[in-house]
Amino acid sequence: MTATATQTFTILAADKLAQQGLDWIESQGDADLLNRPDLVELKKDKGQEAVDEEVGRLLAGGGVHAMVVRSGIKVTPAMLENPGDLKIIARAGVGVDNIDLQAATDKGILVVNTAEASTITTAEHAFALMISLLRNIGPAYKTMAAGGWDRAKFKGRQLSGMTLGVVGFGRIGQTMAKRALAFGMDVVAFDPVFNSPTALDGAVKMYTDFEEMLPHADVLSFHVPLNDHTRGMLNAKSFEKCRDGVFVVNAARGGVVDEEAIIPALDSGKCGGVALDVFTNEPPAEDTALRSHPKVLVTPHLGASTEEAQTAVSSDAAIACMAYLRGEGIKGAVNAGNLRVDLDPTQQGFVDLAGRMAALVSPMITRGIATVSIELAGRHLHKAAGTVERAAMVGLLREHLADPVNMINVAQVAETRGIKIRTATVDEPTQAGPALTIEVHGPDGSVDDSTHADDRTRKIVGRVYEDLKPRVVEINGYHMDMTPDGTMVLLQNEDTPGMIGAVGSAFGEAKVNIADMTISRRAAACGTSTALMTLKVDAEPPAELIEKLSATAGVLKIAVVKLPS
Repeated sequence: MTATATQTFTILAADKLAQQGLDWIESQGDADLLNRPDLVELKKDKGQEAVDEEVGRLLAGGGVHAMVVRSGIKVTPAMLENPGDLKIIARAGVGVDNIDLQAATDKGILVVNTAEASTITTAEHAFALMISLLRNIGPAYKTMAAGGWDRAKFKGRQLSGMTLGVVGFGRIGQTMAKRALAFGMDVVAFDPVFNSPTALDGAVKMYTDFEEMLPHADVLSFHVPLNDHTRGMLNAKSFEKCRDGVFVVNAARGGVVDEEAIIPALDSGKCGGVALDVFTNEPPAEDTALRSHPKVLVTPHLGASTEEAQTAVSSDAAIACMAYLRGEGIKGAVNAGNLRVDLDPTQQGFVDLAGRMAALVSPMITRGIATVSIELAGRHLHKAAGTVERAAMVGLLREHLADPVNMINVAQVAETRGIKIRTATVDEPTQAGPALTIEVHGPDGSVDDSTHADDRTRKIVGRVYEDLKPRVVEINGYHMDMTPDGTMVLLQNEDTPGMIGAVGSAFGEAKVNIADMTISRRAAACGTSTALMTLKVDAEPPAELIEKLSATAGVLKIAVVKLPS
């Protein structure tokens, strides 16, 4: 996209932005500002429909090229029904839950955020929580404010010499680690897709197994997204792996630390103290023990709440909008934009297939990623190779990372984690037609024979036939013909009589309907047969059902994957 020298762009500030960001827009010779912070008040007074109608009217009239929002305005499909000249939506902040990404993508609108602008602020708050927790700042202040003086009661711990365990080693996690090192702490870190034994010039020992890292940390600080892989990752069971008296800091997302496990761990002495800036439900209940326990320090989600961060996110959002409109580049992209518009239906079908296949393999990755090998068989698919590669990497990494990953930034994300990507094209299709193969190799992993005895290598093969529907024809040596869509359950089990009945009964008792089931069997190298069930279900299985199946004799692994229909 290239802007003409005489073109002028209009940016709609649909939320209250810091004055510095507004001033920057007005200082640009090719930018006009449409400042409408009153839309937030309109939402409070008359509801979302009134905002949809007003913004929709502004967009449909044409002449609005970019829109900047914070968290006060929700961008809905109704608002974007006729987007006019709108090319980009910028979120002044990190989370984009208030923007319907699918609606924006369908209309060819780029969505960006300003995650980097609040990195330091969020890390600083986590660090402040840690040092305040270890030095009993909160209860000491309360005692002093009430007229008391009890020095002996509030004897704390020094940071120097302690070991910090950073959970999630993205931008914020690395910023936290650098500050801890400056205070004389030792640092270890967990990141499931960081392919290096150390980080920060060897100063940080890396782990790709969360529970393997736990015994090495005196303090745990969480910097991961909330998803099926991270929800409740520190719980009663994983607390048992920790050092006695471990301290816990969570300024990432509520729910990453199981709140029901906190108080028992504190009372038993397993946990020495907890500092929370985020909660499963915000605000937490007034009578919750998390507010009143003497070993808990709480703040009301202040991670990104500084004047500097709010100014920075507003300015960065405005700058990102103008850079894109001027054709100068893209920064902070959250959705895929229009990367696939030049592909024909078959090529686009393989791009879609790549994302689905990778999402199916992603839950199986528990020991990190060293190399991803992608092969497209069929000369007609060569043009789509780069886009297929990006779609596959997004599907592999998205659920493992706190930072947004998309088809625009995924190559850089993989590179910073030391992941090598090898994409090859073959002119001749396979005997059954064009095919896509994705292999994920863990550290020291290598391509094995058809039995895949090395469980650090994951292989999946798919095809797109004349009906343009995606098919998966092999997963880790299990052969099948399955359409990957909707909510799916992958269950590996010992190939013994009664397993299908036991699984079916469990789903029936939980009142979850199985819409389709594919079963494949293979003989392992040791001679013991195993089977893989892929089930399509009409509703997301409750956690209790998955836990019950995991504990069922003969069940080896189970994962739930949610794919587009």
